[in-house]
Amino acid sequence: MNRVYEALAHPTRRQIIALLRQQERSAGELAEHFEIAKPTLSGHLRLLREAGLIFGERHGTSIVYHLHLTLLEEALGALLDLFKIGYERGADD
Repeated sequence: MNRVYEALAHPTRRQIIALLRQQERSAGELAEHFEIAKPTLSGHLRLLREAGLIFGERHGTSIVYHLHLTLLEEALGALLDLFKIGYERGADD
């Protein structure tokens, strides 16, 4: 899980996740949303792939990226469980 949390720590990677949550996209389509160099974007995509949060499928000469939603849900659930969020109510509730 640490790899997942490390991958989610960077705002660009969180934005990539948000974009892929809307729909699958190629690296070129993702690049249109950022003002960063393509090698930098590739590095972000690599870290997200290594963490298991996204996966790519080759379509001709392009790679189309998809969100691995189950792993993201598991990571967020584990984080909520760690801090007992959703289990305890404050005195004001």
